[in-house]
Amino acid sequence: MPITVKVGEAKTHLSELLAKVEAGEEVIISRGNAPVARLTRIRSEADAAGAIAAVRALRARAKPVTTEEILAWRHEGHKY
Repeated sequence: MPITVKVGEAKTHLSELLAKVEAGEEVIISRGNAPVARLTRIRSEADAAGAIAAVRALRARAKPVTTEEILAWRHEGHKY
């Protein structure tokens, strides 16, 4: 759940807010009750490369899927 702070508080506590963002939290900065900005951590290319490698490893271990299975999944839950 994101932390919401007003502009004045964000100015005063910017370093603390950035530390929270680096730890993975999300900060919403608002003017009055209206949100105007979101602080989030920038994902590095290494994070993306690691995620891609993990997905590829999972796909390599999965058994092949037949066309019939895909069609069955596509129509699963349909009421005719």
